[in-house]
Amino acid sequence: MSVHIRTFAAAGGSAVTEAFQPQLGILAILAGLALLSACTWFSPDAGMGVVTTIAQQELNKDAAAIRSPEEAEAAGTAVRRLLGRTLTADAAVQIALLNNRGLQAAYDELAIADAERVGQSLPPNPTFSWRRIQAGAALESEMQLVTNIIALATLPARSEIAAERFHQAQLRAAEETLRVAHEARRAYYRAVAARELIHFLTESQSAADAASKLATRLRETGAMNKLDQAREQVFYADLTAQVTSARQREASEREALIRAMGLSGASLDFKLANALPAVPRRVQTWAGIEVDAVARRVDLQIARIELDLLAKSYGLTQATRFINILDGGYADKLEKRPDERFLMRGFDVRLQIPIFDFGEVRVRQAEATYMQAVNRLIELAVNVRSEARDAYRVYRSTYDIAGHYQREVLPLRKIISDETLLRYNAMLIDVFSLLAEARQRIAATITAIEAKRDFWLATVDLKTAVAGGGRSSNRYERANPMAASSGETGRQ
Repeated sequence: MSVHIRTFAAAGGSAVTEAFQPQLGILAILAGLALLSACTWFSPDAGMGVVTTIAQQELNKDAAAIRSPEEAEAAGTAVRRLLGRTLTADAAVQIALLNNRGLQAAYDELAIADAERVGQSLPPNPTFSWRRIQAGAALESEMQLVTNIIALATLPARSEIAAERFHQAQLRAAEETLRVAHEARRAYYRAVAARELIHFLTESQSAADAASKLATRLRETGAMNKLDQAREQVFYADLTAQVTSARQREASEREALIRAMGLSGASLDFKLANALPAVPRRVQTWAGIEVDAVARRVDLQIARIELDLLAKSYGLTQATRFINILDGGYADKLEKRPDERFLMRGFDVRLQIPIFDFGEVRVRQAEATYMQAVNRLIELAVNVRSEARDAYRVYRSTYDIAGHYQREVLPLRKIISDETLLRYNAMLIDVFSLLAEARQRIAATITAIEAKRDFWLATVDLKTAVAGGGRSSNRYERANPMAASSGETGRQ
């Protein structure tokens, strides 16, 4: 809906002044609306307050949008300080929050949403036009001021909806912050586990190399036959191939961590720990994990806001289903001819007759869209509760498995290995029993390293299921380099 004000005046100034009286009233109304809209302006921190609060609550880390050279220098200093020491999981997460450019792009999207919020909260700009035509002594002057009345009338409702949309954008930026943090932590655990595995395989390769050389000398002296020597050497050759594969995997996992932290150039030469932390003695209990997940999950908060916005938009649709087809205006026309002068006033009202569409189409669309959002919110809540339960079960099972290997399997395997070596040195068993034990010990140690890695990854997934931030697609990825050969544990 818009207002059109037309003024036709002669060259006389008094007639023009009289004709401008209605426009002055309209301009006064527009000025008052402009003063009211001046209360809505850009956020001082471009909406980062919600993001930093969630980062502190869920991650105990600092999140910052870098938008000036001074902020970039401060972030760079913090990153260099963290990289100067042996990297920890917490340090990797903090570096990612300060240095990941994809995350900074998400914060830029938040600034764009802030600008859109301000734009939606401002009254529509009026349009002014002026046309002047003169034919001899006759002068015709037309001035037109047009503004959208519906936009002015719905300005408070649109401002409220824009504020909710902005809050939704803040939660999306917070969700991206959690996702980047969780991915950085996962990448750290995988990289350190690959490093621990390569260290173990390298030590095992050195022992296998010594055994292979010993077998060669025994073969030369006739103390070992050709078949036994070949079996000893194939063990070393197989282990050498597994070490090469593990080195490639270690490099790939390190590169994934580098990408998660957003590093390049001279920053790539950071130091990782040689092994993952031990499994904690106490398991984490979470009695009300479903309720906690429903209350804290960021994506659920976003979906709730979307439902509220659709409800408000639906009410707005009901209120304006007929009004938006009304078009009215005020007109003044003043004509002066050489022999006479006329001043005419009146109203110009145009109404579209709703013969075919009474607004029911838009109302039905709004109702269906709202119910669609309701069903999706319920579905998301059901999935969130299920994901939380599943994540906790995985956490408990990986804790039990990793703890079992750490407390039971590896100590027993060490006893067996030591006793086997004593019996071999005493010539009570042959070399094939020693070889079989070595294979079993290597396979058990590799499985223990992977079980410990899976436990720490499960802790990240548990936090993700409760707070939000996305999940890793290869959480259960396993690569036991000795799996193919672990079956060869006995003498053929």
